[in-house]
Amino acid sequence: MSDPTIAPACHTDVQAHGHDHDHASCGHDAPAPTPPPARAGAAAVIYTCPMHPQVRQTGPGACPICGMALEPLAPTAEAGPDPEQADMGRRFWIALVLTIPVFALAMGGHMLDLHRYIAPEISDWVQFALATPVVIWCGWPFFQRGWASITSRNLNMFTLIAMGVGVSWSYSVAALLGPGMFPASVQGMDGRVAVYFEPAAMITVLVLLGQVLELGARARTSGALRALLDLTPKTARRLGADGLDEEVGLEAVVVGDRLRVRPGEKVPVDGEVLEGRVTLDESLVTGESMPVSKQPGSKVVAGSINRTGSFVMRAQKVGADTLLARIAQMVAEAQRTRAPIQRTADRVAGWFVPAVIACAAAAFAVWSLVGPEPRLAFALIAAVSVLIIACPCALGLATPISIMVGVGRGAQAGVLIKDAEALERLEAVDTLVIDKTGTLTEGRPDVVTIHPTDGFDNATLLRVAGGLERGSEHPLAAAILRAAHARGVDLPEAVGFDAPAGRGVLGTVDGRAVVVGGQAFLAERGVDAASLAGLAEAQGAEGVTTIFVAVDGVLAGFFGVADPIKPSTPAALAALKAAGVRIVMLTGDNHTTALAVARRLGIDEVKAEVLPQDKAAVISAMRQAGAVVAMAGDGVNDAPALAAADVGVAMGAGADVAIESAGITLLSGDLAGIVKARILSRAVMRNIRQNLVFAFVYNAAGIPVAAGALYPFTGTLLSPSIAAAAMALSSFSVVTNALRLNRARI
Repeated sequence: MSDPTIAPACHTDVQAHGHDHDHASCGHDAPAPTPPPARAGAAAVIYTCPMHPQVRQTGPGACPICGMALEPLAPTAEAGPDPEQADMGRRFWIALVLTIPVFALAMGGHMLDLHRYIAPEISDWVQFALATPVVIWCGWPFFQRGWASITSRNLNMFTLIAMGVGVSWSYSVAALLGPGMFPASVQGMDGRVAVYFEPAAMITVLVLLGQVLELGARARTSGALRALLDLTPKTARRLGADGLDEEVGLEAVVVGDRLRVRPGEKVPVDGEVLEGRVTLDESLVTGESMPVSKQPGSKVVAGSINRTGSFVMRAQKVGADTLLARIAQMVAEAQRTRAPIQRTADRVAGWFVPAVIACAAAAFAVWSLVGPEPRLAFALIAAVSVLIIACPCALGLATPISIMVGVGRGAQAGVLIKDAEALERLEAVDTLVIDKTGTLTEGRPDVVTIHPTDGFDNATLLRVAGGLERGSEHPLAAAILRAAHARGVDLPEAVGFDAPAGRGVLGTVDGRAVVVGGQAFLAERGVDAASLAGLAEAQGAEGVTTIFVAVDGVLAGFFGVADPIKPSTPAALAALKAAGVRIVMLTGDNHTTALAVARRLGIDEVKAEVLPQDKAAVISAMRQAGAVVAMAGDGVNDAPALAAADVGVAMGAGADVAIESAGITLLSGDLAGIVKARILSRAVMRNIRQNLVFAFVYNAAGIPVAAGALYPFTGTLLSPSIAAAAMALSSFSVVTNALRLNRARI
């Protein structure tokens, strides 16, 4: 029974991905609201079209726009056999068994003179008996989809298939049952009229084969998603109040549960280490090949493999909220998005089917009027051949199948692509803007120096600054807090905490007014830090960030904080520069520190002391100047800039809002992922262009040949069966070419 909130036929819910989609109408007057996700435990599964994601319905079926088989909206690890693939496979094998003798009778009569052993009239009736179930039952889905395409005014490949098969079979039945209705020029000496049951049956078999191959290819593209979801174990070892372990199903784990993970086991859910120091292999999740050390306070993700020791963790994200589940969902959604290049194919396809029908009608008319005898038979062969060979299935598959495979391949390599538009645009990017903290660097800065002024000491600075920074999420604040904890400094509660975006923090600690931030921020509050400016400048030249502290309007000192550069950063930047990409560092840090880091990395352009609200303006100015800009960042303050760029690239370890604002997420959290993403983008776009060439060139050459353009030179017409085989071959070539992306070296 259908969910009452979900239309049983189709929805035209157009997904928003930052650009307008040019979708054909499903026949509804207005877009329907987005259907809610299937309820937990509900039997109904929502299906959608991979080519038209606005189409959604309860249960499997065919898309009313293109006729393609629908697929489940949400991926699951327990996905069983595809009912559409099983049904098409069953129809194909039955059709093949019945068509082989039809083919033998039809071809044998011409090549082996079987008429000496079986009368032509008997042969025709046997072909009718065998071909009719092939056409009517095995090919019934094509007639259903063809009729739906006409009633919804969305002509597609099934319109042509249904017309070609239907005309061949109907003509043959009429010729068999009423040969006298046909003109004498069509009738043979014995009064028979030639029948074409063999082309009708062969076309059905070959189209069914194409459907089976296509559905199989799509099943392989979703295999990467199921492999991701299969990384999580089915059970977890939960610690009870009595301290004893209890093995429970993963669905029973809730946020806050304490779980034990033993050596060799997989982490069941996302969480935080409470006890133990271990090494985890996160390569299957993030693509990072090196094992990662974890200690109390470290974050762990579901699917990681515990290589050493045993540890206890607290569950923080379970079920659909885990990183793996979110990755699988985002990959599934990305596979159904439409690249801008597909708009060209959509516009062509919109005119293509009517043009093919017109070509078929013209071929029929020309052969009927000026063709050799029997004119009607030749006209029928030419028209049916045009209808079949010009089926735009290869054109329809050219872009989506490459996107599906490419997005899945990216997920395997730790590159999470949010939509196809980002994948296409990345190929054209010529400027990469990079945030410093957490992107170029580890994002985990440490206090390396403490310099108090007269009347203050290290402990006092840590106490007042640490008490105030407890309310901040900035990485530099975390460095001060770690330094205070490491030295055993008790941190009081702050009152009146305020954090002007990207500038600093202020409030009251132990009854004293405290300001923490850069020199300019203190100057705005009437505190002169000039006495320490020289020392701070010297530290900045070494890449150390200076954080000044003022207490009751008096300069109390500063912290020197250094953030180590990620080991993979230099090689990644070198590869990008070698590819001709312009690199720009965009940071809120001071000029001196930013320039020091830039010198170490060979970055020539630096824009420092840029406020979060101004980062997006810098990106927009670059784009207006003609640059195609990618922005890489990981913090909350990077989200507007990520959204403003042509392509936003988020670090996997960054803030959720940054990941949501970005088109691409690097799960390993380092810039080497951008190099991978760029290689993948080029491979996918090259693959799509190859597929479009296959489809366009094939159809451009196939239609005139099928219409009989070679007849004056060769004296033969293209058989509808051969046209069907060629049509199936074109789809097979497109699918096979797209599957090569699974082996792309990125």
